[in-house]
Amino acid sequence: MVDKPAGLLTVPGRGADRQDCLVSRVARVFPDARIVHRLDMATSGLVVLGRGDAAQRILSACFHDRHVDKAYEAWVHGVMADDAGEIDLPLITDWPRRPRQMVCHVRGKPSLTRFQVLRRDETGRRTRVRLEPVTGRSHQLRVHLLAWGHPIVGDPLYGEAALQQAWPRLMLHACALSLPHPETGEPVTVSSPAPF
Repeated sequence: MVDKPAGLLTVPGRGADRQDCLVSRVARVFPDARIVHRLDMATSGLVVLGRGDAAQRILSACFHDRHVDKAYEAWVHGVMADDAGEIDLPLITDWPRRPRQMVCHVRGKPSLTRFQVLRRDETGRRTRVRLEPVTGRSHQLRVHLLAWGHPIVGDPLYGEAALQQAWPRLMLHACALSLPHPETGEPVTVSSPAPF
């Protein structure tokens, strides 16, 4: 596992100017590293890579079969009323506005996020939350919190421009991962404190 900074792509993008990414940086030290899952460019935190093709296949299957527990921390706009709960809203790609995703009760794929309030900032009108995505849809946390009325602070894609300008980055960090070791099957848990 590696800790990706905000603003860095997980894998190369299109064009010569988008080749610097987490995978290429890790490959300089570990040429056999293979990506298992991704984080959005704006999100910081833990990313899993497998050492070699066999490890990548095993770890990818763990993600696919939901044998991985993931936790994120975020600051969201507004003071959330509930201490904990679930956001269960189906998501689909918003094709005219790709890469944006949206809630769609007709064609969307089931998507579930659990949340727990860590701190309320009444003065700043924001809330710090722990987020646990049960499913792993693109932009799931960002769209679920937006739909819940609490967009993530600093979100350049889903936040209102007036709300986002004061923040240097998306305030979303992948802070914990638990999964079986690809060789032994023993549980491995890694954490990374949020840098905000």
